[in-house]
Amino acid sequence: MANGTYNRATGKRKCAVAQVRLLSGSGIITVNGKPYEEVFPRLEHRRLIQLPLLATNTVGKFDVMVKVNGGGVSGQAGAICHGIARSLARISKGFKPLLRQEGLLTRDPRVKERKKYGLKRARKAPQYTKR
Repeated sequence: MANGTYNRATGKRKCAVAQVRLLSGSGIITVNGKPYEEVFPRLEHRRLIQLPLLATNTVGKFDVMVKVNGGGVSGQAGAICHGIARSLARISKGFKPLLRQEGLLTRDPRVKERKKYGLKRARKAPQYTKR
């Protein structure tokens, strides 16, 4: 990639949507204009975000700029991971089998089930009383 050009991809997880831009740089990750350490204080979420970069051995080679909205913190971290993986797969065809083997290119389809009428939640029925 030439200087100033970037690669763009979208990642999704639950209700979270992440728009990821990868630029060649020094490895800085920003989420919604802030360093990702501020947005994701848990180590588990930070590892999940860095997982595609670790799998392809490109940790200090790309700057990652992310706009993410919707969902919760875990869903947003998963969406960013998915977006980075998809962007890396576009950059080099050699990365795609590595990311596929780790399961990072597959979108996790699990979402919250909708509430049904007559029930308290999606499947919980009201308590039965005889009288």
